[in-house]
Amino acid sequence: MPRVWGGVYPCYVNLVLAISVSQKCLAVLLFTGVAAPIAGLLFRHVAGSWDSIGKGPFAIEQELPPMRPAATPVPADPAIQAAEVRQMLEAKAERLRRRGKAPLDVEAEAKRLLAPASEPAAAAARHNDELRAEVRQLVVSRNERRLRKGLDPLDVEAETDRQLDDFIGSP
Repeated sequence: MPRVWGGVYPCYVNLVLAISVSQKCLAVLLFTGVAAPIAGLLFRHVAGSWDSIGKGPFAIEQELPPMRPAATPVPADPAIQAAEVRQMLEAKAERLRRRGKAPLDVEAEAKRLLAPASEPAAAAARHNDELRAEVRQLVVSRNERRLRKGLDPLDVEAETDRQLDDFIGSP
């Protein structure tokens, strides 16, 4: 068979045919096991840009700035708070007056809003009726499940109060 060089094949065809399958496997293993990792390490150490691949402002895994501790809220001056509440209520009353609706008693509303939260009336006002009804429905359904399992029933009203205190916080 004539050797073809520079024709259709890039090398001697007889040379490729003369190499056995095990020698071809050994060549592939040497390349993938030795030469490719060495080339990768060289590229990594020689070119410093390897570490910047996948980084930048649009990268998913970027280092976030350290978290600052949350600032503690400064208690508001009661006089300033009362003045601001009255100012907002007066603006609301003026809007209602312009629409032709019933006027708002600014002083009574300001007194209600500025009342300390420790009073029982203020605590009861926080648990509005709609939220209370929804939580009560959840407690009733939980009670029905408990009864189906053969467990003791819950006191619905006490459990509703407990749930509301957990959600909103006790006064």
